[in-house]
Amino acid sequence: MRILPLSADGLADPTLRDFTRLTDVALRRLLEPEGGLYLAESTKVIERAIRAGHRPRAVLTRAEWLPQLEPLLEPFPDVPVHVGDDAVLEELTGFHLHRGALASMHRPDLPDPADLLRDARRVVIVEDVVDHTNVGAIFRSAAGLGVDAVLVTPRCADPLYRRSVRVSMGTVLQVPWTRLPEWRAAAPLLHDAGFTIAALALSDRAEDLDVLAADPPERLALVLGTEGDGLSRAALASADRHVRIPMAHGVDSLNVAAAAALAVWAVRPR
Repeated sequence: MRILPLSADGLADPTLRDFTRLTDVALRRLLEPEGGLYLAESTKVIERAIRAGHRPRAVLTRAEWLPQLEPLLEPFPDVPVHVGDDAVLEELTGFHLHRGALASMHRPDLPDPADLLRDARRVVIVEDVVDHTNVGAIFRSAAGLGVDAVLVTPRCADPLYRRSVRVSMGTVLQVPWTRLPEWRAAAPLLHDAGFTIAALALSDRAEDLDVLAADPPERLALVLGTEGDGLSRAALASADRHVRIPMAHGVDSLNVAAAAALAVWAVRPR
């Protein structure tokens, strides 16, 4: 490791630019995909990122976490590891770094959707979900419940945004994922790969999830919509089946992340 001590008068160091202005959500959302980096928060997430084949660019940490980071960063001797106390780290990042370390990672190229679909049996499609916490929670359920791939639409929040990665406990680095094209191209792509598209929606033609779960298709794509408006007209029109989760006490729906976990478990391959 190339350890560089931090001080309050050294925050202008150009190697620290990856970690500045982290509280500006709009800026990070705009720059991270095009800038070729994402941020991995905590030693556990950094470890999962490296195991996934992602390369670190720089690390920010407190001194007590260096023993955990050293074996992880051994293959990357030229990566700068900036070490500072809580006050300096918070001044730099804009938040309290309580999870040990923060690493800027080189963003991998996204795979072609057709490659992910080729051998998959269960996939989750996340349409236009903009809350990073929900995106991360969906990935965590997908990983834990055996989903083969997650596909996100062009306007969905970035799964590699810092909060998404943190909430997912790093599982966005384990579950294969990529971005789909618009539905006019995405639906034929899924159908050509043999998938039945099932949209979770409160529509007139929706069947109970129990019906789908009793005899699920061999290859199934579950589509989940944005928090406010639900699925788009294009998504509903592209779906082969509409599915609803039966509810009680006058509640019409669940949070999208909770709905994802329930639906994925119900239709898991037996």
